[in-house]
Amino acid sequence: MSSPEPARPTTKAVIPVAGLGTRFLPATKAVPKELLPVVDRPALQYIVEEAARAGLPEVLMVTGRNKGAIEDFFDRTPELEAALEKKGDQARIDAVAESTDVAQVFFVRQGEAKGLGHAVLQAEAFVGDEAFAVLLGDDIIDARDHLLEQMLAVQAEHGGAVIALLDVGIENIDKYGAVAVEESGSDVVRITGMVEKPPRDEAPSSLAIIGRYVLPAEIFAAIKVTPPGRGGELQLTDALLKLVEDGVPVHGVVFSGRRYDTGDKLDYLKAVVRLAVDRADLGPAFAPWLRTFVADLPAEGASPA
Repeated sequence: MSSPEPARPTTKAVIPVAGLGTRFLPATKAVPKELLPVVDRPALQYIVEEAARAGLPEVLMVTGRNKGAIEDFFDRTPELEAALEKKGDQARIDAVAESTDVAQVFFVRQGEAKGLGHAVLQAEAFVGDEAFAVLLGDDIIDARDHLLEQMLAVQAEHGGAVIALLDVGIENIDKYGAVAVEESGSDVVRITGMVEKPPRDEAPSSLAIIGRYVLPAEIFAAIKVTPPGRGGELQLTDALLKLVEDGVPVHGVVFSGRRYDTGDKLDYLKAVVRLAVDRADLGPAFAPWLRTFVADLPAEGASPA
């Protein structure tokens, strides 16, 4: 009897970018939220670089109306490069080239925003029958923390789906998708159930789903038979729950590294500060200024001068 063929290595990543970015209005009237700068690079560039570092050189972006600037950003700009070359500005030429050279980027239109599950479904032709990663653009994972690489390794070992998890505390779990798990004594757990944004007293745990997934091709069939859920949208969480119910292995990797949330205004500001402090070109000057600035802040509750 012939042995089964080994699973093909995962090479593709899907990044949904069709959201309206309403939390960042009025800036996002004209600029897609995914292109808002985090220090000097758009959040989306960090995400594509993460996929490439993990060995996923083919990236599909699921876009929507008014997102043409994203395609422009990942395209070549010969006029700009020629102008910089004329000035002898090689450092900026290299910076501009980074966004186009990091990965092979493709685009597909979602057409109508019907939820994350619907966005993932648009990738079916691109993915085929391979496992693939989904990276949400609001979450930046620090380049020093190899979360996606670990998730790909877990999927290669166990098959099925792998979801990134974060312990957000039971007081915050109602803002996230929450999971029920089998305790394993390690940071890799078997997921037995999940629910989208549960009331705190009904949450199965304080482990929240964050914006990284490695999914098998079976997810597409699961999405197609999943009825609209919370908000009348096709929820990826509901389709993943169907995989669990069908006996497909679904594992979670509990993340304890550095994550920057750029989908919330306050957390966006924190992300900019934290990343800037860590930059070799900015941190040595920015950190001392920041210490002085913080020392001069009025005490909590006091009126500013």
